[in-house]
Amino acid sequence: MKKADGLGTQLRRLLELLDGDLEKIYRGDGSGYRPRYTPVMKTLADGDARTIKEIAASSSISHSAASQTVSRMIEEEFVEQSVGEDSRERLIKLTGKGRRILPHLQMRWAATQSAADQLDRELSAPLSRTLAEAIDALSEHSFAERIATHEQKKTKARK
Repeated sequence: MKKADGLGTQLRRLLELLDGDLEKIYRGDGSGYRPRYTPVMKTLADGDARTIKEIAASSSISHSAASQTVSRMIEEEFVEQSVGEDSRERLIKLTGKGRRILPHLQMRWAATQSAADQLDRELSAPLSRTLAEAIDALSEHSFAERIATHEQKKTKARK
């Protein structure tokens, strides 16, 4: 990374390095599984059907991201949807294919967590802790609010 690279560039590069390698590993399985499916699979692993809203809440992803991911997973036949008690409600659950691949995924997730723990030990500050702190701080005061505050200060200073 060049010193001049901004935070967004650094984060995108980090995600490329992490998710890119995971994509390669999953592609090698030939299962069609993608890393972005993991929060949904983990939420559904207990076998219970969930709504998109429940999946989003339990996996800390947006409703839109959960919906898009579930749509892809339906196409890949990892999950299926049915209509809930309220006809507007869609219930999502694992298919037979999703249940069959789950033990393999759980082993992969454990290996991934071990690799992440090793990475944390190699850094001056654990990445997992730094990311959690950044998410908490941005949940308290968004990046947009921080930018606006900085711009307001610059504007006042010029007057």
